[in-house]
Amino acid sequence: MTAILALEDGTVYRGRAIGARGSACGEVCFNTSMTGYQEILTDPSYKGQIVTMTYPEIGNYGVNPDDVESAQPHVSGFVVRELSPVVSSWRGRQALGDYLEENGVPGIEGIDTRALTKKLRVRGALNGFISTEDVTAEEAQARAANWPGLEGVDYVKEVTQKKAFLWNDHGVNSREFKLPNSNDADNADALPSADIPIVAYDFGIKYNILRCLRRNGFDVTVVPAATTSDEVLAHKPAGVFLSNGPGDPAALGYTVRAVSDLLKTGLPIFGICLGHQILGQALGGKTFKLKFGHRGANHPVKNLETGGIEITSQNHGFAVAPDSLPAQIEVDRINLNDQTIEGMRHRILPVFSVQYHPEASPGPHDASALFPKFRGQICKI
Repeated sequence: MTAILALEDGTVYRGRAIGARGSACGEVCFNTSMTGYQEILTDPSYKGQIVTMTYPEIGNYGVNPDDVESAQPHVSGFVVRELSPVVSSWRGRQALGDYLEENGVPGIEGIDTRALTKKLRVRGALNGFISTEDVTAEEAQARAANWPGLEGVDYVKEVTQKKAFLWNDHGVNSREFKLPNSNDADNADALPSADIPIVAYDFGIKYNILRCLRRNGFDVTVVPAATTSDEVLAHKPAGVFLSNGPGDPAALGYTVRAVSDLLKTGLPIFGICLGHQILGQALGGKTFKLKFGHRGANHPVKNLETGGIEITSQNHGFAVAPDSLPAQIEVDRINLNDQTIEGMRHRILPVFSVQYHPEASPGPHDASALFPKFRGQICKI
C-alpha cells in the first residue's frame, strides 16, 4: 500500500504504508536518536506528534514488552526512511510494523527523511497529516493546514492516570537490567528499602522515571495531573516529583496553581521536562515554543556550576524564558546548541529541575546523579 505525508506549507511526500490502516494529524517533528524507537513511540510526551526518525534504518531489533515507557504508543504517526525487513535481536518479540498495526499507528517509509528534517530545521516544526488510506494530495494538504496545532491545547489530560496508585512492583521491574547469561545475572542488585514517601505528578510519566525513583529508595505514589495541593499533602509526602508530559505548558494553569501552593510548604520538589516548565511558571516565569524542539539522545548541556558537559536525552518543544525568572532562581544548566535553559534551582528552597531526561541513560550515566540529589535534599530536612 502507498502512504502520504502532507505538511501545512503544501509539501507532499509519498511512500510505502507501514503500521495501521488509518489517518491522523499532528505536529511533524524529528528525533536524532539512532536507537530507542520503542521508547519514543510509547513516551506520552509525543502525544499529538508525527515523529520522523533521522537514522535511516529503523526496526532492526524489533519490539519487546520490557522496553515500553507506557501502556501503549502515543505518537500520531511514524516516519522512517527504511523499515528493517529483519528482526535480529534475541530480545525482539515482534516486528515493529506489526506493533504499529496492532496499536493503530499509521506510518510511512521510503521518503527522503533527510530532506524532511532539513525543512523542519529551516521552517520550524510544521503541522502535518499522515495517511495509509486512499487520500488525495489536495485533501491531505487541507487536513494538515486546518489542524489547530499544539499551542494552547491541554494534551496532559489525555495521557494522565485517572486515579492515584502506588508504584510497588516488589522490585521485579525496577532493578537494573542484567543479561540473563552473565556472571552476575543471578546476583542482580537488590533494591534499597523504599523509606522515603513521595508524590509523583503524572503529566505523562515514563515507566523508567518510576524505576529510577524506586532504585533510589523512594516509595512513590503517582497522582493524576489535576490533583490539588491539599490532595497531595494528604499523602504526607517528604517530597514532590513533577513528571514529563506532552503539549503546551502554558495551557496547564491548574497544575501551575497546585505547584505554586506546594512551593509555599517548603517541600523538596524535583521536575523533569514538562515538570521543569510547570515549575518555571509556578516560580513566576513564562514559557515559549521552540522553533523545532530538542528531540534525541545526543544534546550537549553545560553545567554552569562545574563547567562540565553532559550528553543528554531530550524530548520537548517548549522552554522556559530565561528573562522571565525571578532573582531567586538560578539557571545552572544551558543547552550548548541554542543556549536555552536546561536546568534551574531555587537559591533558598530545596527545589530544582532539568529540561532533559536523566532516566533515559544519556551519556550513558551523565545525568544519573540527579535522582540521588533529590533524595539528598529530602534527607537534609
